[in-house]
Amino acid sequence: MDILYFAWVRERIGLPREQVETSAATVADLVEELRAREERYAAAFADPSALRVALDQELSEFDAPLAGVREVAFFPPMTGG
Repeated sequence: MDILYFAWVRERIGLPREQVETSAATVADLVEELRAREERYAAAFADPSALRVALDQELSEFDAPLAGVREVAFFPPMTGG
């Protein structure tokens, strides 16, 4: 699946996007897999409550299943205005 990183998440990881093979069942499982990769991922995902996620361009929750998902995007909360 494609994983996209935006704003400070992208800055900490050093990549705007990547393709990942995963056996994660939920977004939270994917986050744990990514955090275990190396320090830059651990830093980016240190506080998941400071992140939002979109699955196939639809805002979602961290307990959402990944079955059939082609794209996961991580980004900080947005402000309106």
